Amino acid sequence: MLVLAAALVGISFAAPLVRLSAADPLVIATWRLGFSLIIVAIALAIGGGWREWRRLAVRDFAFAAGAGVLLSLHFWAFNASLRYTSVAASVALVNLQPVIIAAASAWWLQEPPSRRQWIGVAIAVCGAMVVASADLPGGLSGFASAFSTGGSTALFGDLLALLGAITAAGYYVIGRRLRQGLGLWPYVALVYGAAFCTCLLLALATGRPVGGQPPRELAIFAGLALGPMLLGHTGMNWALGHLPAFVVNLTTLGEPIGATLLAALLPGIAEVPGPITLVGGALVLGGVLRAARR
Repeated sequence: MLVLAAALVGISFAAPLVRLSAADPLVIATWRLGFSLIIVAIALAIGGGWREWRRLAVRDFAFAAGAGVLLSLHFWAFNASLRYTSVAASVALVNLQPVIIAAASAWWLQEPPSRRQWIGVAIAVCGAMVVASADLPGGLSGFASAFSTGGSTALFGDLLALLGAITAAGYYVIGRRLRQGLGLWPYVALVYGAAFCTCLLLALATGRPVGGQPPRELAIFAGLALGPMLLGHTGMNWALGHLPAFVVNLTTLGEPIGATLLAALLPGIAEVPGPITLVGGALVLGGVLRAARR
């Protein structure tokens, strides 16, 4: 519980730090993972955890690589969504992860959600629509016109946040399966390494300027690596070896509160959420909490 509490503090800094950065979303994710891997490599070398790789099957390496690709896509989608929609909307929508995990559990982990949990899914989806409507002209009635006219900038950001939720859910479900038989540092080294390679290749293929970052950006990237990545994600990956994915992922439910408060307080952002966003976020969190309860 102490590790999960510390992880919550770490992940709450992700959205505000990304918003403060002027770098491309892929560049942010690449540097964030790169800085994290330096510390992971030191821990892996000191502890000798790399020896655990010898007993892994090819399928285990494939699952770890898949989790890394999903994590990289999650970072890209989440970072990019903050360029188009508000911090509160992005964080609330990306935290639909426990709902998606409930559906994935029925298919892959053979843990079908109960009737109460599916009711929570419906509540969370309604809340997501309310959050998205705050960024659309005309509110809820603007959904149809937004899709028919190609959508608005804010709606595109909301959809990116939903993609971030789907990819993060897959990352956590795979992590729960692998962490039960694999140590923390050997696991995160494989996953973070695959995520770093994916982000770097995507950045180079699309011509993103990875190198030559100014000191301010490097400081933000280092902050993302130390807080949201090592304290947040690594703390939750440690907990996956001891607790079900549902319980671990519930930690993210506190992120909208922490991130929204930080976004409102930081002078560089000063983004105060509106009443519709707050109501929609409350519905999302209430539905997710109901769906994720064991």
